[in-house]
Amino acid sequence: MPRSDPTRGYSDGDILVGESVREEGHIYSLAATNDLLYTGSDNNYIRVWKNLEEFSGFKSNSGLVKAIVIFREERVFTGHQDGKIRVWKTSSKNPRVYTRAGSLPALKDVLKSSVKPSNYVEVRRRRTALWIKHSDAVSCLSLVEDQGLLYSASWDRTVKVWRIHDLKCLESIKAHDDAVNSIVAVESLVFTGSADGMVKVWKREIRGKRTAHGLVQTLLKQESAITALVISHVAVYSGSSDGAVNFWDMGEKKVLKHCGVFKIHRLAVLCLAAAGNLLFSGAADKKICVWRREGRDHTCVSVLTGHTGPVKCLAVVEPSGGEEEDGGDGRLVVYSGSLDKSVKVWRVPRH
Repeated sequence: MPRSDPTRGYSDGDILVGESVREEGHIYSLAATNDLLYTGSDNNYIRVWKNLEEFSGFKSNSGLVKAIVIFREERVFTGHQDGKIRVWKTSSKNPRVYTRAGSLPALKDVLKSSVKPSNYVEVRRRRTALWIKHSDAVSCLSLVEDQGLLYSASWDRTVKVWRIHDLKCLESIKAHDDAVNSIVAVESLVFTGSADGMVKVWKREIRGKRTAHGLVQTLLKQESAITALVISHVAVYSGSSDGAVNFWDMGEKKVLKHCGVFKIHRLAVLCLAAAGNLLFSGAADKKICVWRREGRDHTCVSVLTGHTGPVKCLAVVEPSGGEEEDGGDGRLVVYSGSLDKSVKVWRVPRH
């Protein structure tokens, strides 16, 4: 049931404004639009919330919901533990009704590909699978809306590129030597972070009617697994299993330079989000740190506490009504999902 506690204050003016709890599953993923929040859990459910009230919900046949992205408020893509990506649409007659519109790859493409031996690749020792299918959990998704592309990353060590209008797999990239835990795509660049301790940068090129991605830079090599990535307008951030956050500045011509590392979490950083000069890090220590950037310095200006389990996912949105509706205080809306089965909603000052 949703609960509100608008008087509960935090350092630097942060306020917990609400909480939603359903005793049905740990929260593994979330995505937010202006007025809707989507949450995914390990009971295979995707819940849709509006103003902290349950608005709708739909359930997949199987597979913990590890990732959610929203395409132009028309389609919802969900990545699952069973290696599948499912596609959902809202009804034109009733926005509360969601129906499954397909899956990636489409069954017809699987059947078509399966007859050719050349379409099979080795995924584990003595085991092969179709190159268009993920053979392990889909850990994360990222959209490049203006190009109509969806990127999926998996524990099978690959990244796959999908064309949204016909749901076709365009490319499969053997990206890392271990599970890929995070992916962020922006314009023609794709960033991947893996349990192999590496952060890599890939560049998309159009070759005729095909896309091709080439490795252009390895940003980081370390022993600790990369567990989260986010891009702000000036920097790339990675979180890792040792609780540290590394960052790189985006210089001219998109050349990335490592500019430092900062750490306050005692356990693994599980999620990152960014807005303006603020960075949010959620961790296995049950805390959310709010970092303010000035130049290349990052200061932890506040710690959001209240979750009783690891913080698994974060999303930040601008208030839909602007500052007037927001009371003129210029606060961001921050959503946090946790393995304590709750989603919390915070108001955090922009500056």
